Amino acid sequence: MPDEQRPQRRGGPRPSAVVAAVARIADDDGTRLGRPLEVLDLGGGTGGVAVPLAEAGHRVTVVDPSPDALASLARRAREAGIVDRVTGVQGDGDSLEAILAGRHVDLACCHGTLEFVDDPAATLHAIARALGEGGVLSLLVSGRLSVVFAKAIAGEFGQARAALVDPSGRWGSTDPLPRRFDVEQLEALLTEAGFTDVHVRGTNILGHLVPASLVDSDADRAALAELDELLVTGPGREFLRSLGSALHVVARRG
Repeated sequence: MPDEQRPQRRGGPRPSAVVAAVARIADDDGTRLGRPLEVLDLGGGTGGVAVPLAEAGHRVTVVDPSPDALASLARRAREAGIVDRVTGVQGDGDSLEAILAGRHVDLACCHGTLEFVDDPAATLHAIARALGEGGVLSLLVSGRLSVVFAKAIAGEFGQARAALVDPSGRWGSTDPLPRRFDVEQLEALLTEAGFTDVHVRGTNILGHLVPASLVDSDADRAALAELDELLVTGPGREFLRSLGSALHVVARRG
């Protein structure tokens, strides 16, 4: 899709807990392999994931369609002193094969991007081809059920119903997101693309439901984050993960 026709990306939440989880994956696999990882960040924009990984010593290629985002990434890399470990390339999932030129990566991140691509299945296949055997995918997408609950709580029952029954999980024609995902849908897409050991975790289960006026201090935010963590690790977590405003998936290429 040409840049001028590409929707403005609004659905790419990158909670700090997700960034920390990716950092742990990179550290663990780097230790196992005995070297820094080769990382692909598809749709990585200004480097919210890439910069911390590069600061930890890994080499990151950020592929993004926006030249403005890549310019911001380059500035951040210069300021952090990591220009030798971060490469920004304009492109999308369709151009991964040409960009990597036969190289395989150890870790691929695709955060807040799958909602906007023309063909999610094709993008996941392209990422799978970019990963070496046993490589890890970190995928972050917007969840369908979270917006259903949020709309219902706000009294917007028609929009809640639309989001629930629409194949793309949209609540109406003015919804800024082209699509949202269910856990089962993600698992099927990833399995078909050749990924195994698929784990889905909900993030920000309550944060998008609690009025902002009730969360006005660092203590409030910390308490809400702790409650979210308890929800996704305690009893009922298999159901509650579906209610996250974002779904974080970690899977390995078989």
